[in-house]
Amino acid sequence: MKINKTVKYRIYPNNEQIILFQKTFGCTRFLYNKMLEDKIKAYKKHKILLYKTPAEYKKDFPFLKEVDSLALANVQLNLNKAYKSFFTKKSRFPKFKSKKKEINSYTTNNQKGSIEILNKCIKLPKVKHVKAKIHREIPKEAIIKTATIIKTKTNKYYCSITYELEESRTKITPDKTKSIGLDYSSGHFYIDSNGTSVDYPRFYRKAEKKLQKLQRQLSRKQKNSKNWLKASLKVAKLHEKVRNQRLDFLHKLSKELADTYDIVCVENINLRNMSRCLKLGKSTHDNGFGLFRNLLEYKLNDRGKYFVKIDKWYPSSKTCSVCGYKNTGLKLRDRTWVCDSCKTIHERDYNAAVNIQKEGLRILGL
Repeated sequence: MKINKTVKYRIYPNNEQIILFQKTFGCTRFLYNKMLEDKIKAYKKHKILLYKTPAEYKKDFPFLKEVDSLALANVQLNLNKAYKSFFTKKSRFPKFKSKKKEINSYTTNNQKGSIEILNKCIKLPKVKHVKAKIHREIPKEAIIKTATIIKTKTNKYYCSITYELEESRTKITPDKTKSIGLDYSSGHFYIDSNGTSVDYPRFYRKAEKKLQKLQRQLSRKQKNSKNWLKASLKVAKLHEKVRNQRLDFLHKLSKELADTYDIVCVENINLRNMSRCLKLGKSTHDNGFGLFRNLLEYKLNDRGKYFVKIDKWYPSSKTCSVCGYKNTGLKLRDRTWVCDSCKTIHERDYNAAVNIQKEGLRILGL
């Protein structure tokens, strides 16, 4: 079975390469906006879907010839995909791109060995050899498909390589004694079916006072002045630090669970709606539980293990994990409750985690 994998490298371009990257970011953004504008005009005037290639725009805008043609070709593919998703009602109408966004990026394709991972550098189209930190090697039998160049708000450059690999993934025979259920907890991070509560370190909350101070200083500067740019960089660096701390925590925790258990069962709750309706937006977005589920899923799949999502309407909190009685009158504020049938005293989140584990095993037929 052929699968696609991605590895991200930190790159260190020289001044000439930085200028070329900046030109490519600008040209891909300009082309996307111009093509979108022309599509909108054509549809309003003639009720047709306009299809123009980047080559047609190069006649009127010669500066597009200075950058990687494959990066421009990907702009057309991305815009057509966005248009198709809109007309099939899978997403909203595509928006114009702004140069003020936090991250600049473009994607290029590998043609006839135009992208290569070498000892201490990466070969890219137009840019040639860029110094890089090669912390992870790509298998020799892998086929490199694309490279995405990314510039962050803190002026760091990364190259994300996507490659195709022939890999046989065989599922292991599941052992239900090596299974666990996880129930999301706003007060902690999650509570598992073993009764263990895992706390999130609250990186954003710890950095909040310092962030408020830096943002206050930024608001007093004249926009786009040298001092404003310096203050903006400080704010971006602090945000980046918090994001990296969160990602490091989630990766380590998900790896530990994937190594320990054969089956992990998680409730498929809608965290976005939860952050809106329960006034828990800041805490819900800070802990990154949705990203944690994604990381856990792919780590388990890579190991041939099982990740089970339980339906969000499954009454995990209201069902007695001992006798199966359903407490329909349970309120959100009730953290403990007594089963009317078997008189068992339940701690809400632990009871839910046990039920999530049982439902996951039932789905797998164990």
